[in-house]
Amino acid sequence: MTSRTQAHRRTVLLALLTASYLALSVPLATSAAQAQSAPSQAGASSLPPVTVTPPATQRRRSAPSTSRNTAAARGRRTQSARRIAPAAAAKPFAESQDARTGTSGYFANSTSVATRTNTAIVNIPQSLNVITRELIRDQNYQSLTDVTRYVPGVAVHQGEGNRDELVIRGVDSSANFFVNGFRDDVQYFRDMYNAQSIEVLKGPSALTFGRGAGGGLLNRTLKEADGNRIYEATAQTGSWGDRRVSLDAGQAINDNVAARLNVFYEGADAFRDFNHLERYGINPTVTLKPDDNTKIKLSYEYFHDERTADRGNPSQGLPGGATRFNPTTPFAPNGDFSTFFGSPSLNTAQATVQTGMAIIEHDFENGLTVRNGTFAADYQKFYQNVYPTGGPLAGAVNPADTAVNLGAYQHTTNRDNVFNQTDFTYKTWTGPLFHTVGFGTEFGRQTGVDIRNTGVFPNGTNTIVQNPFAPTYFGPVTFLHHFTGTNTDGVTTPDSNSRYALNIQSGYVRDTIEISRAVQIIAGARFDRYDMSATDMNTNINRNRVDNLVSPQGALIIKPIDSMSVYTAYSVSFLPASGDQFSALNDGTLILQPQRFENVELGMKWNVNPKLLFSTAVYNLNRTNQPIADGNNPGFFFPSGSTLTRGVEASLTGYVTAQWQSSLAYAYTDAKITGATSATVAPGNRVQLVPYNQFAWWNKYQFTPMWAAALGVIYFGDSFASSDDTVRLPSFVRFDAAIYAKIDETWSAQLNVENIFDKGYWASADGNNNISPGQGRTVRLMARARF
Repeated sequence: MTSRTQAHRRTVLLALLTASYLALSVPLATSAAQAQSAPSQAGASSLPPVTVTPPATQRRRSAPSTSRNTAAARGRRTQSARRIAPAAAAKPFAESQDARTGTSGYFANSTSVATRTNTAIVNIPQSLNVITRELIRDQNYQSLTDVTRYVPGVAVHQGEGNRDELVIRGVDSSANFFVNGFRDDVQYFRDMYNAQSIEVLKGPSALTFGRGAGGGLLNRTLKEADGNRIYEATAQTGSWGDRRVSLDAGQAINDNVAARLNVFYEGADAFRDFNHLERYGINPTVTLKPDDNTKIKLSYEYFHDERTADRGNPSQGLPGGATRFNPTTPFAPNGDFSTFFGSPSLNTAQATVQTGMAIIEHDFENGLTVRNGTFAADYQKFYQNVYPTGGPLAGAVNPADTAVNLGAYQHTTNRDNVFNQTDFTYKTWTGPLFHTVGFGTEFGRQTGVDIRNTGVFPNGTNTIVQNPFAPTYFGPVTFLHHFTGTNTDGVTTPDSNSRYALNIQSGYVRDTIEISRAVQIIAGARFDRYDMSATDMNTNINRNRVDNLVSPQGALIIKPIDSMSVYTAYSVSFLPASGDQFSALNDGTLILQPQRFENVELGMKWNVNPKLLFSTAVYNLNRTNQPIADGNNPGFFFPSGSTLTRGVEASLTGYVTAQWQSSLAYAYTDAKITGATSATVAPGNRVQLVPYNQFAWWNKYQFTPMWAAALGVIYFGDSFASSDDTVRLPSFVRFDAAIYAKIDETWSAQLNVENIFDKGYWASADGNNNISPGQGRTVRLMARARF
């Protein structure tokens, strides 16, 4: 580590501590009369009280005035004047985030993520799972993607050991991540220190979010300055030298201004040899309320994540090679899952993200509301890795277990995003029909660079042979640009060096028509114009492509009772030929049509009790126009690849009783290749990382006001490391547990144990020879203070 890097980190940490001190000092100096309601009891899980408001008494007609009535009234006024008038209750700054969405514990009643306006979940005709702040806290996982293991129909992709990546309904994506509804598509690891909730939407969501999102997407809703008083600090320690501290501080400053600060720091090693991470972030937010109908929300975040880039293990080579009819398995030397197939000094993944957000909301009090938001983000992303790859076995350990090939490269993928969204919602009647019309625009610009350099080993080539039982590489690597290498398709290509820009103009309209209390029809469409240009800096050739796309959506909702809905929905999304990360254009992608995702879904949602939601859906998702490499013309493709995913999903989330909270999920997913996408990815193959069956169940029980405990179980069926189905990942069962103690009004603690039986399993992959073992037994102990 250079002295410059150390000085930079000391400066950032000093800034974090200074900001934390100011956040605590300034609000505490304000008047006690301005303080908001006290925080809820930490660790307690109980149903919120039900308040019954009596109907207003009908005002009586005034009686004729008489001298007796006048005298009596005068006497009553005199007596009233002598009484001391009670102090008026303090008017809250604003409705809290939990109250606005009906969130209590693990249960959420509504969300604005799917429709851009706050909508009851039973009225949203789409599969949707909300992971609340309390569930995030109780499970205490340290990875965003780990939280999704309890969501049906979602699989975790390895992401080459340098980013979050998910496979939702058989569609893999590293770009379908959003924050407060804005696209957050750079490849990096996110933290949950400032997350109010995480929403996972399934199926095409182009009407709301635009391109991609064919299988689904993940949105982080951030904590905001809602005026409610919160002062909470945590300190954590645990396995692998884990150390983490955080602060969440906020309240109303006066009737028109509220502020909040979230800050954290974490450092840790890992169960894998030579792995470590360091990350920290600061997120101040301010809410201004010029009047009762207007809110202005401002947010800034600085986030840094640096860790070892770990590409996992190779597979076991078989005599004659593995096939879809004779698949092989991952390789772990002597059954040791901690062995590192990389370089301790060279493997690194670094991301520094700065974001600014400004949102204005206004209610015109005539049925029309508007929300305008601007999001600007600067992403500095770099990773470098030594990993199993190359050679005739493409990185697999040879059948004699004497050799494995390692390769190396480095990659810079910096990007700047600017988006502006305007969303109108208008509620009105047309005769007997009630309409909720949503319409709006989105404008965006995304610019960046994509630069890759190939690693050259001391032998003068881009691969080196290692002993698979001692594979860690400690030697030097020289990273060179324009190194001419041969990829897995036998095509010789130079390293990428691209500068690109994407301009986006979009408009949408959606009408929810209530024909009666029991019947709703939803119809909408979105128009997107994608204007992309990219300059290949290797050849100085500039290419440009424009796509004009229309994505429709329609649904019918039938509500037998107010707490239940049965729906059928049809939706379409597109992914331009430049792909998820759209970092380059070539002569082949210039002529390809966008990929198309078409989804038909039938589902049901039911609030079994006021704080318990059951959801289920069956669906048919067809993906077409996937590119197939043309072996006779390198760089060109056939648009005939396709996949078909059919499945059933079900979940039950919320309070089963006042003491028992549960999050139960099951998914059956049949994701198959229907049109070949390469010579080995053939029709009938199962899609990468998608099991037929997934099951997850997290339960928390409040035994006493002081003590609570939780138990979770995850079952993940067998899957394949890639869609050629030649490396099989065995199914696994994992158990997690937690104990919670509320010591007093200020102090609480929790102990989490992940993988309590220390089960060895293969958690994810990025191809046949980058396979990640699951983490061994991991203990985390956290203390929390609320003051």
